[in-house]
Amino acid sequence: MPPRSPVLRRHPLALACAAMSLCLAGPGLAQQTAGTPDAVALDAITVTAERREQNLQEVPVSVGVVQGGKIRDYTAGGDDTLLALSGKVPSFYAETTTGRIFPRFYIRGLGNIDFYLGASQPVSIIQDDVVLEHVVLKSNPVYDVDQIEVLRGPQGTLFGRNTTAGIVKFDSIKPSQDPGGRVSASYGTHGSVAVDAGFGAPINDIAAFRVSALYQHRDDYVDNTYDGPSADGTVAPRSNAMGGFDDRNVRAQLLLTPTDAFSVLASAHARDYEGTSTLFLRNAITKGSNRPNAPRDRVSYDEAANNPQAYKTYGGSVKATYDFGATELTSITAYETTSGYSRGDTDGGAALDFPVNGVPNGYGQSMGQVRDLDQWTQEFRLASTGEDRLKWQLGAFYFDGRDTTDFYQRAWFLQGAGRNPNNWVRLRNTNTSWAGFGQLSYAVTDKLTVTAGLRQTRDEKRTRLLKTADTAAGAVTYRGRTDVEMSDTTPSWDLSAMYQVNDQVGVYAKVARGFRGPTIQGRSAVFNSDFTTADSETILSWEAGVKSTLWDNRLRLNATAFTYAVSDIQLNGNDSDGNGVLFNADKARAYGLEADMELRPVPNLSLSAGLSLLHSEVQDDRVYAQVCALNGAVVCTVTDPTIMVGANTFAQIDGNPLPNAPKYNINLAARYDFPINDAGTMFISTDWNKQGYTSFVLYDSAEFNAKGDFEGGLKVGYSGNYGAYEVALFARNITNEKNLKGVIENYMAAVYNEPRTIGISLDMNW
Repeated sequence: MPPRSPVLRRHPLALACAAMSLCLAGPGLAQQTAGTPDAVALDAITVTAERREQNLQEVPVSVGVVQGGKIRDYTAGGDDTLLALSGKVPSFYAETTTGRIFPRFYIRGLGNIDFYLGASQPVSIIQDDVVLEHVVLKSNPVYDVDQIEVLRGPQGTLFGRNTTAGIVKFDSIKPSQDPGGRVSASYGTHGSVAVDAGFGAPINDIAAFRVSALYQHRDDYVDNTYDGPSADGTVAPRSNAMGGFDDRNVRAQLLLTPTDAFSVLASAHARDYEGTSTLFLRNAITKGSNRPNAPRDRVSYDEAANNPQAYKTYGGSVKATYDFGATELTSITAYETTSGYSRGDTDGGAALDFPVNGVPNGYGQSMGQVRDLDQWTQEFRLASTGEDRLKWQLGAFYFDGRDTTDFYQRAWFLQGAGRNPNNWVRLRNTNTSWAGFGQLSYAVTDKLTVTAGLRQTRDEKRTRLLKTADTAAGAVTYRGRTDVEMSDTTPSWDLSAMYQVNDQVGVYAKVARGFRGPTIQGRSAVFNSDFTTADSETILSWEAGVKSTLWDNRLRLNATAFTYAVSDIQLNGNDSDGNGVLFNADKARAYGLEADMELRPVPNLSLSAGLSLLHSEVQDDRVYAQVCALNGAVVCTVTDPTIMVGANTFAQIDGNPLPNAPKYNINLAARYDFPINDAGTMFISTDWNKQGYTSFVLYDSAEFNAKGDFEGGLKVGYSGNYGAYEVALFARNITNEKNLKGVIENYMAAVYNEPRTIGISLDMNW
């Protein structure tokens, strides 16, 4: 590798602030708030971005908010809840190459493209006050949800762990003494069914319950057209072989309030998922072009039993709160467990269809299996109450996650002489973390509030190789490490100031330091390669924003400019086996803008829009990433400088954008109501998303990126009895855009977005 001599380029916050001021003249994004058809004034939005209930406009944090009804519109066709949120909030992006059980998240361009089941992510997912760390737990569907908050930028002071990028926070509808329920149901293309429901009521004066459920189904609709021999017994050709799923979820909550000062909220949930892992489409990308050219509804797979996957997840939590008057003590105890597997034809096609010198080429399949996972978390938090000038909170957090995970390679599945029953590995991963945190917020004047927070975190990880990938005769050929431990103790902090210019406009500035602990990648042992590791990364982020409610509360417009630098950023590339390799680069720098807008210009019309702009780049001229290669030949068009290391080609990635970091994203939504009578209206609503240049890999290529992708949705229906019920026709991805969402480089394979779904939906509230 060349000598290390990184060039640091400065991107002053002033440049981003200038861009923000220009944006204020145009649209931003906020989520549509439900209201009566003749309502013009916007409803206030309450968030808990600082672990207190506050008006969105008074919080010195960049927060994107999605109300429960809106996310249910996005998932009416059975789409994955978290993936459907992608692009609907500025600076938030999500994708997957491992099906519905392993979404990956990015905020302001920061994320992790690693497909390893033990991969850590810089975006933290928090459901009902419980941090979900393992990638499978992060895929838990969201249902009977009250509100989603996307907290952009480092949030390491008050929340969980690994929050260098930000947090996606989900809050379910809670039990109360007021009986009531709701149900959203839909039916559409490919037999898609989605039912999202919840019902709650009091048991007596001190107890109340709520039961929630989600059922999503899609029929198999993808044909496997392969007609030839299969080395592992895969049955093909077969119509409607894959593409479907069944996702069953239930949650029960019990709220006890024996006194006015003491409450206990107990919650338990279960998930039973069975479906199809991601379909890779070999040679769907032609050299020299990024345009996907393979059909959605047929593949030609010779192996992997038509890509099955299945997981069962269970969990529960107890949140106890005691109000002492001037202070409030909160304890949150939670447990999560999961087990399951995902199997796929990783070459994305039949080897017989891609011969080299007359010989079938490109056999590949793998399976990851979480045999057991246990995650325990405990948090104690003591906070001041009331409206004094000085507000404070302090607490402690403990995390313990342990899993046993197996990885199987192709020879394990083969029948006959080629079978190797030892072609798999077993890993035991352990992660413990302790943290103490505190925050002070002081109202210096009636208009100026200053807030400071500090968190000290100890993060420890260990991965043990319990079984090596041996020869069929049982000979051990692995020579790498079998037991790796890493740890770090690092502070996170933030300092912000919020100034209320007047009743309509507030401005804020914030600087924050975040931390993501070290990471161990043990899956490489299945290829007899040593573990790879990455040291901790830290981020220093600066941002300044404007929050405004204008035009007699008809317009809400918030905008934030930001810049950050990540030191020792953790990145992931591929080795010659296509296996993920962890490494640190010196720095990544970025600057950008995000804006949210909500507008009701006239009665019956609601508009929302959003914009995010981002420039990101890796800064380390000593770091190279292996490029697309098959049978020793580079198969894509690499535009970065390259070097040869042995028989492999590596590209210099210095100056390249971060992967899966769109340069821009625009989101628009509108709804217009046509009153029929005092109680009912006809309505039409639509939402659209357009995404700028996005690279899927670390190196620059002509093929592995997306430019100008867009999707749209439409809904037409009737809302009756003052909004108590709604029946509608809907379409998701109405133009049936075939957008590239991911790639398998060496096979020039593509991963697409969801196909068009058209159907009917019913919503009821009582």
